Amino acid sequence: MKKHGLTVMVIGSGGREHALAWKLAQSPRVQHVLVAPGNPGTARTEKCRNLPASTIEQWLDAARLEHVDLTVVGPEAPLAAGIVDAFREAGLTIFGPTQAAAQLEASKDFAKRFMQRHGIPTAAYQTFADAAQAHAWVETKGAPIVVKADGLAAGKGVVVAQTLAEAHEAIDRMLVANAMGDAGARVVIEEFMEGEEASFIVLADGRNALAFATSQDHKRLLDGDRGPNTGGMGAYSPAPVVTPDVHARVMREIIQPTLAGMAAEGTPYAGFLYAGLMISPQGEPRVVEFNCRLGDPEAQPLLARLKTDLVDLIEAALAGSLLEVEAQWDRRPAVGVVLAAAGYPEAPRKGDVITGLPEECAPLEPQEPVLVFHAGTAEREGQIVTHGGRVLCVTALGETLREAIARAYAVADRIEFAGKQMRRDIGHRALNRHHP
Repeated sequence: MKKHGLTVMVIGSGGREHALAWKLAQSPRVQHVLVAPGNPGTARTEKCRNLPASTIEQWLDAARLEHVDLTVVGPEAPLAAGIVDAFREAGLTIFGPTQAAAQLEASKDFAKRFMQRHGIPTAAYQTFADAAQAHAWVETKGAPIVVKADGLAAGKGVVVAQTLAEAHEAIDRMLVANAMGDAGARVVIEEFMEGEEASFIVLADGRNALAFATSQDHKRLLDGDRGPNTGGMGAYSPAPVVTPDVHARVMREIIQPTLAGMAAEGTPYAGFLYAGLMISPQGEPRVVEFNCRLGDPEAQPLLARLKTDLVDLIEAALAGSLLEVEAQWDRRPAVGVVLAAAGYPEAPRKGDVITGLPEECAPLEPQEPVLVFHAGTAEREGQIVTHGGRVLCVTALGETLREAIARAYAVADRIEFAGKQMRRDIGHRALNRHHP
C-alpha cells in the first residue's frame, strides 16, 4: 500500500462506521474516506464523502472507479456474504475475515462446535432445529437459560430467559413462528453463565493478535440492566473487570487458541475479532459469543481513545506483522451513550426530527472533548431525522470515568427527538468498583 494520499473506503452506515471513518480520516496518510453508503454524520465529517453503494457488486465498482487503496468492512452481513473473498479475487486490498472465517459470527452453532474442538472455554450447549426437542431439553435443564438464534440477527437474536416460560416462548418465536427468518431456523440453547460481561477486541493477522483496550457494553434497554436485550445502549473503556491477570488468561486461553485453530482448519482469521466474555466472580473468562468486527457501541469509545494511526495498524495486520507494532491509548477513560428511537428494539419509529446536534463530529471545544457519532439517522428536507433503532452515540473522554460520563450526558441531554430512549447508568459497574 502506498505511503500517502490514500483513498480509504468504509463499508456500512452505522455508528461503528462513523467512528471508523472519523478515525481513519485523522491519519495524515489518508486523503479521502469514502463511506458506502454512510449516513448524515459521515457526510459531515472532515475528509469524508458518502457513496450510494450497498451491495458487493456496487462496492467493487466503487473501489475500482474511485481508485480505493484500502477497504475496511464495518458490519457483519457483508463479511458473511463474502465481500472479502470478492475483493481479493478482484485484486483489491480489503481488511476483514473471509466468508469461511466469518462463520465464527454468522453461525452460533459453528462457533460452539469450533470452541469445543479447540478446548476454548464457553457455556455447555445443544443445537436444535426441532421445537419439540428444544422444549424437552429446556425442561430437563431448568432456568435461567439462554436461547440464541443460530444466524445473524443484528444483535437481537439472544434471549436470556429467567423462567422456563420465557425460554419456551423464545423457542416458539424462533422455530415455530419463524420470527427471525433463516437466522432462527436453528437455535443454540446454552447454560446461563454467572458473572460480568466484557468486550475483548483484537486485531488479527492470521496468526497473531494485537489487543485493543478493554471495554464493556450495556445490552439491556433500561437502567439497572433491565428490559429486553438490544444491540447495545452504551459502552465504556477501559473495563476494570478485565484485570491484568484476566487479560493474560483471555489472550492465552481464548484468543491465541482461536487463531491457531482457525489457521489449522485452513481458514486463517485476519480482521477485527471480538470475543464477548463472561468473567466469573473467580476471574475465569468464558466466551459468550464471537463477533467478526468491531463492536457497536464499543467502537466509539475505543476509537476515541486510540492514539496510534489506525491505517498503520491495519497495514501491519494485512502484512502479517502485528508483532512489530504497538497501539497507544489515551490514558483517559471514554464513555459512549446511545440515544435510541421510540419503539426500539421491537419496532423503532422512523422520521422523528432531531434537534440540538453539533454541526459535525468534532470535539465541540478543547475543554469539552465530546463526539456525536451518527447511526440510525437520515436527512429529509434539510433536517436530520431518526432512521433506525440506535440513532446516535454521544462519546466523551474525561480525566476520570465520572467526568467522561458527565460530559457525555451533558451533550446527550441537549439532543432532542420525540420518544428518545437513553439509559442513565452507562458505566455503573465500573463506578461500583470504586473507580474514580
